[in-house]
Amino acid sequence: MGASKSKQYKKIHQVLLVGLDAAGKSTLLYRQQRGVVMETSPTVGFNVATVELDKKTSLTVWDVGGQGTMRPNWKYYLEGCKVLVFVVDSSDHARMGEAQKALKKILSNEHLKGVPLMVLANKKDLPNSMTIREVSTLLELDSYTDRVWEIQDCSALKGLGLQQACLSIAKLMHKA
Repeated sequence: MGASKSKQYKKIHQVLLVGLDAAGKSTLLYRQQRGVVMETSPTVGFNVATVELDKKTSLTVWDVGGQGTMRPNWKYYLEGCKVLVFVVDSSDHARMGEAQKALKKILSNEHLKGVPLMVLANKKDLPNSMTIREVSTLLELDSYTDRVWEIQDCSALKGLGLQQACLSIAKLMHKA
């Protein structure tokens, strides 16, 4: 009898991608998965895609619609979530209060107790975008002392910061 080879199985982790409508969630997901900018329309329901981090790790990313009528459905995607990724449009000053309330509400869900949070301040390529410090303050991120969180800026359209964000998400998963 020959020695048995142990098979290497790829670990797949569930990540939830949420945020207000028009924050750039679908653009971000498809840019990272396929490497190209795709024409998107408002997400009704959800998109799901697998993003390869390395040979051993993949992320199943659930991109759930962010319109006001869709947000109550976010709770159905929380079970088994390893990292919550909250995407904000860093150029949309007027909706930061709405984003802060939506984030606070979803983080209060029992299924997300202790789940790491990654905030992506998208659209940093726009001239009127806020800094991550400004976004962090407006979202009141310092108040989330019950979990590990991180904030990074990115541009889904230009592909800036997406690889770094994925690496950070992987690190957050291992801290959880």
